[in-house]
Amino acid sequence: MDVRHLKAFLAVFEERNITAAAQRLFISQPTLSVTIKQLEEELGVALFLRQPRGVEVSDEARVLYPQARRMVAEADALSRLFRGRENRIALELGVEGDIADSQIETFLRMAHQGLPGLLLTLQEGCEGEGRLAVEEMCCEDELFLPLWEESYVMALPAAHPMAAGGKEQAWAPIEDWITCPQHDSHQRLMALYGRSPQAVAGHAGSLTQALHMVAAGVGVAMLPQSLAAERAGVVIRPWHLPAPTRRVGLCFAAQALELPALRALHEYFQNNRPPQIEAA
Repeated sequence: MDVRHLKAFLAVFEERNITAAAQRLFISQPTLSVTIKQLEEELGVALFLRQPRGVEVSDEARVLYPQARRMVAEADALSRLFRGRENRIALELGVEGDIADSQIETFLRMAHQGLPGLLLTLQEGCEGEGRLAVEEMCCEDELFLPLWEESYVMALPAAHPMAAGGKEQAWAPIEDWITCPQHDSHQRLMALYGRSPQAVAGHAGSLTQALHMVAAGVGVAMLPQSLAAERAGVVIRPWHLPAPTRRVGLCFAAQALELPALRALHEYFQNNRPPQIEAA
């Protein structure tokens, strides 16, 4: 068994059609059929059952498929490694909304320094083989590697009456909350808003939009410390009672760890955690 056999198997398994798989591999249909037959003889099992249109996969083929994907990916990565930096290991990552610029840049800086052979492509939102995201945005069948844990803090316009005092000032009722009703954090913050449920200055569709409203002087919002601390014209104060927290990290499907690039990135950040946000 060699990589050529496995690539032929993967093409037929994914296309469910010998002709389409042969076109994908740029080989003739008879050559592909012979290659699959050689693999079946070596393994001693039937992998595909020919149908009038396409092929049906066997139970043995379903068992082989994830192993074949991993072996081909590792072989390709090894080949690229010895062909030089111009053929680096590629990885596509999504970046979900409301992640602080400082966290994104720290993540990228560490990935670039720790894995110089990584060719990274960034996308917005739920894209790629993994995502930099808040834990709550991971799907039920995904894994999560936490990189940061931070508290929500009170973000105030610089001209707000409560912004002038020191960090230890006495708490006063907030009469101009900016809330994010559609955000995952809203339910956890309801207990804070509940003291004056009608004291709302506005609503935002995201934490970033809420930060814009705070900077514009519209009102006060509870925001993750990393997000609020970066904005000019915004003053942050720790909440006088225990505040909600959030975790930001790498979110990915378990099978994505079969990809050499994501596995290397995961192992690197397991052993090299980024610096945490300092308390306000």
